[in-house]
Amino acid sequence: MDIADLARITWSAVSVHLDVFGTLGLCLGFSAGIMKRRSWMLLASAACSSCFGLHYLHLGAGTGTAMCSISVLQSLVSARFIGAGGRPAWVGPLFAATSLLAACLTLATWSGWASACAGLGSLLATAARLQAEPRRMRRFFLGASACWAGHNLLVGSVFGLTCDLLTVSGLLIAIMRSGEARSAVPA
Repeated sequence: MDIADLARITWSAVSVHLDVFGTLGLCLGFSAGIMKRRSWMLLASAACSSCFGLHYLHLGAGTGTAMCSISVLQSLVSARFIGAGGRPAWVGPLFAATSLLAACLTLATWSGWASACAGLGSLLATAARLQAEPRRMRRFFLGASACWAGHNLLVGSVFGLTCDLLTVSGLLIAIMRSGEARSAVPA
């Protein structure tokens, strides 16, 4: 038995269970949208992207897998270094570089409209992660979720599509909740 045989055997044993990651990603995606604290939203989003990256790998959706990898990095950086007090100077160039990487990986893993949806969703999510204010971040994530819904429909990810529908619902609830809180404050 060589390394290639061991890898095939391991993949056969693990691949049937990767939809567990779709289920976990679904739960984490919805919870990220309704969390009140920006950093919690981003940490849950990073965990969600990790799970969906494995789920897309199982489905053979290369662009989705690649975009999830970038999402994990961006979410963790954003949670730690972007906030009300601003952000370090290196964050902008890092996000520009990861956006360029996302564009290159979208082209390298191109599979038609599914790749276009994942690439655009990734760029909108990048814009969301650069926002210091949670309400603005949620609005960009709404656009990203719509793009990812297109991707998930095209690659046949029931978990991803369900997560997108729940995430959009959670984001809308959170946006309305914060809007009501602002309108209740006297001017």
